[in-house]
Amino acid sequence: MTDWFSVVVHVCLFVTTISILLLLYRAVKGPSNPDRVVALDTIGINLIAITGIMAIILDTVQLNDIILLIGILTFIATVSVAKFLEKGVIIDQDRD
Repeated sequence: MTDWFSVVVHVCLFVTTISILLLLYRAVKGPSNPDRVVALDTIGINLIAITGIMAIILDTVQLNDIILLIGILTFIATVSVAKFLEKGVIIDQDRD
């Protein structure tokens, strides 16, 4: 990596880490449950960004599978929490 590119990548890593810390505060102290869900979803997106930045720093493609896994788990968690907030249950037992 060139010198300026390395600086930009490390600054992006630092800013994303600070963003996760602020989002953790929002997830704990959020005024409502939907705000907490949005904060947790954004934390998942930032984890994907950090993993991508680490793949750039390490110059590897081995972390791409982890990026996909985090994305899938974040999507499933967001859908299930949204369904829980809407209906009160995640899995419906009656099949009418």
